[in-house]
Amino acid sequence: MDASGLDLLCTAVLLLDESLRIRHVNSAAEELLGQSRRQLAGQPAQPWLEGFDSVLKTPLRGHPPWAWLIEIPVHQGGHLDELRQARGREEAQRETLRNLAHEVRNPLAGLRAAAQLLEMELSRDDLREYTRVIVAEADRLAGLVARLASSSQPAAAPSIFNVHELCERVLALIRLEFGEQIRLERDYDASVPDMRADRDQLLQALLNVARNGAQALVEGPGPASPVLRLSTRILHQPLLAAGQHRMGLRIAVADNGPGVPEALRDKLFHPLVTGRAQGTGLGLSLAQECLQRQGGLLEFDSVPGKTEFRLLLPLEIA
Repeated sequence: MDASGLDLLCTAVLLLDESLRIRHVNSAAEELLGQSRRQLAGQPAQPWLEGFDSVLKTPLRGHPPWAWLIEIPVHQGGHLDELRQARGREEAQRETLRNLAHEVRNPLAGLRAAAQLLEMELSRDDLREYTRVIVAEADRLAGLVARLASSSQPAAAPSIFNVHELCERVLALIRLEFGEQIRLERDYDASVPDMRADRDQLLQALLNVARNGAQALVEGPGPASPVLRLSTRILHQPLLAAGQHRMGLRIAVADNGPGVPEALRDKLFHPLVTGRAQGTGLGLSLAQECLQRQGGLLEFDSVPGKTEFRLLLPLEIA
């Protein structure tokens, strides 16, 4: 029996020995279980099969050292449709916000200019303080409007880069912003090759996600020992928004914070949606758009004590 042919299947397949330990898995099983075949080899199969509604077990005779073939059907058609529908809804919302941003920009500039002229006519410092507040708030809103409008800009030309250098850049920026408040961890897959993609957009997306996790750890009641962890893995035949790819890359950002509130989970990537008092609700929305421009997507799982955002991209090897 040639096990290499199993990598062509979308169904997850595990080959077990007589003691029901894993001897081999195909690419779809690696993706489904989130572990490489080397990591799974020799482990008892039962813990990995718990939680699946449909598992097919077939005895193998005359194919030592394999005694059992386990299939975990992966029904992905509905998932792909859901991804495409969600992408269409989010794009429509962003287009509305872009139009709103363009409408707000001109009167906002006029408001700021009027406040500056008024400040020049005032003789009392306490009154000037009010006009300074108007100018400062107008500048803050102008920055918000610029970020809303900037999402319509075309993507930059792709470049070749090492994704782990990019991850280290993000960790360095998080360390500068949050200091020793958070312990930073990394778990990189050394087999990830240099990739060809839009480096600046990927950097922005990853930084937005990592900063969002760091802010969730330090704002309000959080864990006694806050941890933010970056990890990378190669994906085999990942299903992304544009369809299935031969290879992909997963960058995961995990934290041990309080988790995403239940009320926000279905609309977390919508613009201006945030669960933080000081948040703008743009970071995750723009991160999702940056990834979608490159054929990828952003997804997450969250329970109290563990939240993981996954940046999924087609892996175009340099």
